[in-house]
Amino acid sequence: MSSLLKVDGLVAGYGRSQVLFGMSLEIQAGQCVTLLGRNGMGKSTTIRNIMGMHAPWKGQVSFRGAPVGGLPSYRVAQAGIGLVPEGRQVFPNLSVRENLVATAADRRKRASPWTLERVYGLFPRLKERASNFGNQLSGGEQQMLAIGRALMTNPELLILDEATEGLSPKVRQEIWAALGELRREGMAILVVDKNIVPLLALADYHYVIEKGQVVWQGDSARLRAAPEICHRYLGA
Repeated sequence: MSSLLKVDGLVAGYGRSQVLFGMSLEIQAGQCVTLLGRNGMGKSTTIRNIMGMHAPWKGQVSFRGAPVGGLPSYRVAQAGIGLVPEGRQVFPNLSVRENLVATAADRRKRASPWTLERVYGLFPRLKERASNFGNQLSGGEQQMLAIGRALMTNPELLILDEATEGLSPKVRQEIWAALGELRREGMAILVVDKNIVPLLALADYHYVIEKGQVVWQGDSARLRAAPEICHRYLGA
């Protein structure tokens, strides 16, 4: 089976500082995959290279079999990858509704595309706050908005960088529940987060990285059975 996303031998860095040393991973259609590791190990750099925010020095990024490595970010998004960035990055001076419709698109003419009402159904709080500006929202509401905004592009793959960082336990549960619903609907997801327990329940497969390369990979059953991996590489 061909991969939806394939990252093969990615070498990348900033200036003279190399961060990725042959980074590789694959995601199949409908699969939920995690990218795990301590801070500074290359998780966000991997995502930045996938999304065209940074050009890799070597290696390939392919989506649906076509190379996307080095393309500008808007072309990667148009190809079908939606990003929920670290720090949320909602538009502060646009309303919730305006944030959602700003980048809305349905390029693949889906039978049930993501619309405002569908996003409001996933996150009812956004409907309640529809006329509020982005900078008037709580951190949890901003994260819901960032997820909704990415869904409005109708992606085939949703990438979340630090999915629940800095959020309260209650809001985290809401985010995990929403991601679980997306997974049940068949959306492919790549998620970076530090909360191992919900990730074990959510994801099919895990990549653990250290110093810019994969040091362990496997499914949730294998990761549960390897507490030394969590202790050594994740501090958990």
